Amino acid sequence: MTNPPNASAASAAQGTTAASARPGSGVPAQAAPPAGAAAPHGRVAQPAAVAPPAAPGAWAEGREVLRRAATTEPGRLRILGAVLALLVVAFGAVTAFEVADRASSADDVVGRSQPLSADAADIYRSLADADATAASGFLAGPQEPEQIRRRYADDITTASRLLVTAAAATDAGGDSAREIATLSEHLPRYTGLIERARAANRQGLPLGGAYLRYANQTMAKELLPAAERLYAAETRRLHQDDDEARAWPLPSLALGVLALGVLLWAQRRNYAMTNRVFNRGLVAASAACVVALVWLLAGHGFARAGLTDAREHGQDSLQVLNEARIASLKARANENLAVVARGAVLTEDGKSDKYEADYASSVAGLTSALDAAGRLADDEEGRGPLTEAADRTGEWRERHAQAREKDDAGDFDSAMERIIGASESTGQSFDQVDAALGRALAHEQDEFTRAAAGGRDALTGLPLGAAVLGVLGAACAVTGVNRRLSEYR
Repeated sequence: MTNPPNASAASAAQGTTAASARPGSGVPAQAAPPAGAAAPHGRVAQPAAVAPPAAPGAWAEGREVLRRAATTEPGRLRILGAVLALLVVAFGAVTAFEVADRASSADDVVGRSQPLSADAADIYRSLADADATAASGFLAGPQEPEQIRRRYADDITTASRLLVTAAAATDAGGDSAREIATLSEHLPRYTGLIERARAANRQGLPLGGAYLRYANQTMAKELLPAAERLYAAETRRLHQDDDEARAWPLPSLALGVLALGVLLWAQRRNYAMTNRVFNRGLVAASAACVVALVWLLAGHGFARAGLTDAREHGQDSLQVLNEARIASLKARANENLAVVARGAVLTEDGKSDKYEADYASSVAGLTSALDAAGRLADDEEGRGPLTEAADRTGEWRERHAQAREKDDAGDFDSAMERIIGASESTGQSFDQVDAALGRALAHEQDEFTRAAAGGRDALTGLPLGAAVLGVLGAACAVTGVNRRLSEYR
């Protein structure tokens, strides 16, 4: 006896038929069984899987947390505490960084830039004096006086030593390094030409004068211009360091005022909500900010005043005095060479002696620089040497005119006596001018160093103090806010 198929068998047959349907087979696809319909062998069919909703991003979650926190007073207090701590710490950190940078620039002014500028001026002075001394020795005759030879050797030794010092203190690849390389390259050539001139002069050969002129051309066209450019480069670096040290720390001041303003607003808010006049933590944080701000203003103000005084009463005077000394050295070298050349070298127009024209120009520059230095001098100790230098310069011009008259009249020996003689000569006047300028430079150097060092010292301890006050103020602000939070627990 054959039994009819039951429901399960019918369902299984229907599922098999639906599963066997394929595209292109000619058999229409059967609809999926409804949810909960019996599966073959008594299993219940599972519903189709549904994709979960996309999770929000971390930024959206954080924003939502902040939004929910800001709707309650404890949440708002936590946000306020975090903002206060961040502001006060940022104020301390930025202040420490800016003041440390300015202290470093002020230290460069005192210990690096200005000494290098002074060394560059001394290099120029030593080279120019060596050139003038070599010419004086040549004019003295075949037997060069011992004191002249020793002075020349001292000048060359000083220039060489200062070049080594400058090379060690300057950045490789900079303008100063290039000028130092030029000086180091041409100085041996110059000294070699001087020795040849001396050797020929001792033998009474006219070739000695030619070697001396070649040496002077090397000095005038290579060495002295390079030394002058080195001095200008180091002076620019000095001005740059000085400007950086004196610049106001505006970001630090702005952050300090902002932090203090937010702290005062937080205390006013606390008073409006609780009728409590003071919150000790917030008051302590405000006091830390006030102390840091006052210290910053006072410290930088004193530093700026000291550096300004150093610039106005030291640096500017030193620059003018160095220009005066350079002019005097040029004048002395040209005066000697005018006698050595005896009119053989003319100006470009061919109408006058080149060395005599250069002497007149250098003496005019010396007189102008002395007048400017006298206006900058602010005490008797600084004005005294300048007055003496001006008097000796006038005397120098008179003696030079007398020597030129003797030379033009054919009295060469008398002219030489008035130029390189031991007394009442232009050489004596030059030495007196140079000595007076040396005393004036030493005085202004002391004034500059004292004022600049005072300005630098005004910043001592401020970077560390600002950092400590910033951390302390932030801790006090958080403590004050936590004190208020504890009332909600």
